Amino acid sequence: MEQTAIEEPARRTELFGRFDVVVLGGGPAGIAAAVAAGRAGASVLLVERYGFLGGMGTAAGVTNFCGLHANRFGQIGQVVHGIADDLLGRIAALDGLKAPHVIFDKIAAQAYDTAAYKIAADGLLLDAGVKILFHALGAGVIMDGARRLRALLMETKSGRRAVLGKLFIDASGDGDLANWAGATSEIGGGDGTMMYPSTMFRINDVARGAAAERAWTGFAPLMAAAEARSGRRFPRKTPIIRPQHHEIEWRANLTQVANPDHSAVNGLDAEQLSQGEIEGRRQVAEAFAMLKDAVPAFADAYIVDIPPQLGIRETRRVIGDYVLTEADVLGCASFADTIGVNGWPVEDHVAGDVIFRWPDIPASRGFNHLPYRMLLPVGLDNLFVVGRCASMTHGGQSAARVSGACFVMGEAAGLAAAMAVAGDGTTRGVEVAGLQARLVAQGVYLGTDMPPRAGG
Repeated sequence: MEQTAIEEPARRTELFGRFDVVVLGGGPAGIAAAVAAGRAGASVLLVERYGFLGGMGTAAGVTNFCGLHANRFGQIGQVVHGIADDLLGRIAALDGLKAPHVIFDKIAAQAYDTAAYKIAADGLLLDAGVKILFHALGAGVIMDGARRLRALLMETKSGRRAVLGKLFIDASGDGDLANWAGATSEIGGGDGTMMYPSTMFRINDVARGAAAERAWTGFAPLMAAAEARSGRRFPRKTPIIRPQHHEIEWRANLTQVANPDHSAVNGLDAEQLSQGEIEGRRQVAEAFAMLKDAVPAFADAYIVDIPPQLGIRETRRVIGDYVLTEADVLGCASFADTIGVNGWPVEDHVAGDVIFRWPDIPASRGFNHLPYRMLLPVGLDNLFVVGRCASMTHGGQSAARVSGACFVMGEAAGLAAAMAVAGDGTTRGVEVAGLQARLVAQGVYLGTDMPPRAGG
């Protein structure tokens, strides 16, 4: 019989340290969680696999904050504040933040420079007293009974290490920490299909003035014309190619990475990820060649960056005490245990296209509350799950996976974790009204000042 596994010897794992709060993952949710817990007086360790913070925003080159704004009865305005404002201010001080831009005449997003984001995030965490461990990959957990985590196991450049914690926050994006602890999760929609990932890239030396001429409005017809000439098809419609803060640099989001059988690359499968990275770069080269050929402003431009990893939109979604749904997003749902709001619409990356589904604009407030319960994995007492792996359906996650909602979830979880450390040590023992009051004092907008619909 062919050997398919080997036995590893038992070993003693060196202890890295003991902390009140351990955060796995340094994206927007992890950043906000670590800062909130640190500012509240907890000792905090943030564990990040790369050598920088920002999550998909830097590691996958998203370079764009979505979900900071909402369309409230026809008026577009920022609705995510608190720690997010602190980070935005630091990025702006480094001359790395572009003014918000309106998309589809319905919502706003805000571009940033990835280098400024990385520097700003470092300072934000250090000023909050957070200890950061870069180049550390989560590898497993040690449990204290069935419902409590005792330690996170990590693989580092110094070898395997363990860190003890009182409260843990899973901001891994993939629900890794929750999965190792035995939490129930879902992957994809009802048929298991996940949103397709993309390989982002940045273009430099674009002709000055192209941004002022709104050159990005003509990319879809140019792609269609290139397809007609060559007989080849681009992998998706709805290209998003826009200028960054400095007008000679543009961001390009127009790839869609699939397996040979046309299914979405699974971000939990190392082999699929490996092939996806190669396929994504192939698509980048092909798309950029079309841009140089078809757009005069790009004639002398070049690709300045393909980020370190494929941009993953969806893997595990951990089942919590409440599961946020697409109906909640489109219906602008309210919850008594709101910790903040999501104003981004459903953005579903399906085979060959990107499909947006919106609340009733301008007849609605354009945002849904995010309930505290969606952060609490069923069956676990000292773990929060935040970001794109929080408790949501496929449709709900298609909206609330973006950075705005991630900041909201992270800040609430970090503050709640510090409160739990000072209380009974459990996530469900946190008094929600007290949490909400402290969030409001920190500048967080809970969205309780207006009804879901006009006259509602």
